[in-house]
Amino acid sequence: MRIDLHTHSDISDGTRPPAEVMRRAREAGLDVVALTDHDTVAGWDAAAGELPDGLALVPGIELSCLHDGQSLHLLGYLFDPAEPALADELVRIREHRLVRARTIVRRLRELGADVSWDRVRELAGGDVVGRPHIARAMVEAGVVATVDEAFTEDWIANGGRAHIGPYALDPLQAVQLVRQAGGACVLAHPRARRRGYVFGDEVIEELAAAGLAGVETDHPDHAPEDRARLRDLAAGLGLFTTGSSDDHGGLTGDRLGRETTAVPAYEALLAAASSGSSSVRRA
Repeated sequence: MRIDLHTHSDISDGTRPPAEVMRRAREAGLDVVALTDHDTVAGWDAAAGELPDGLALVPGIELSCLHDGQSLHLLGYLFDPAEPALADELVRIREHRLVRARTIVRRLRELGADVSWDRVRELAGGDVVGRPHIARAMVEAGVVATVDEAFTEDWIANGGRAHIGPYALDPLQAVQLVRQAGGACVLAHPRARRRGYVFGDEVIEELAAAGLAGVETDHPDHAPEDRARLRDLAAGLGLFTTGSSDDHGGLTGDRLGRETTAVPAYEALLAAASSGSSSVRRA
């Protein structure tokens, strides 16, 4: 059984529609896939409506959080998106994303970068507008040659000339909100050093005490020594560990299924969510 618990569609910052993500997941040999777009559940129904035979969908989300001023991401699974407290926060996050993105584009133009806000919105295709969409518009406009070049201090990296900080949840609050909505949380890529998502053991211990269920250990951006350390830490804290591709379509080389989650960890996830397997969508 092959399980990938972290993927994105063009509802947020992936490049492919939810239905195509599902088709590609099955073609990649997956039996279970989670759709975890940033701060939105808008792709769930489209994905569930086009599930290929033999593929199960775990509804999820990647929540934007801040811990001591540093961006931290939490994967929430199998929760009720209509739960009022969580739903209100998701609206607030998405509204701020729009304001933030528009301000970044304005700063870019002040710096001489001919980036169009209308084109950024077209690339986003919805209400979840992020820096990857701005970076793609920068490439199209000839400001930079690659998306990676946009994420530098010259442009839109954290602390960069055109960077604006996000509105985000406190991660302890986010864990509580997801649990209150019947779901379970996994800490996303906590040692993705290339991307600047690096959190010490003490942060994971703090989140575990608040109700974190698992840690994403096998991730394309994790070095072998970090994976081993995270497994040992999770075992000591009673957390399960997951493996996921964090696929964003063409932006990440269409890597669905590159990293996978073991069946016992998947079963632990189902047990940690009060809705359990009843919320998993099947064709």
